[in-house]
Amino acid sequence: MNSATRRLRLGPLRRSENVKITIVLTADLKEALDRYAVVHSQVHGEHVDTAALIPHMLEAFIARDRGFKAMLSSGDSPSVALRADPASEA
Repeated sequence: MNSATRRLRLGPLRRSENVKITIVLTADLKEALDRYAVVHSQVHGEHVDTAALIPHMLEAFIARDRGFKAMLSSGDSPSVALRADPASEA
């Protein structure tokens, strides 16, 4: 294991069922994500597309968010209301 492997927070990607959403990123963030995808591919020896990384990064972020976990365990978390996709209403 090289030193880059120990520094990446995101490990190998697991397969899962997906739901498609659309997001808008700044050009700088997109460039950073592209660079991260290249490094991730080098470290784990398997090509990964930038778009494939985003859900895993968000999942890892949420899993490590102590404030969010505390809200969930205290029962203070807001319920998620189902609503129509705003893009489809335009």
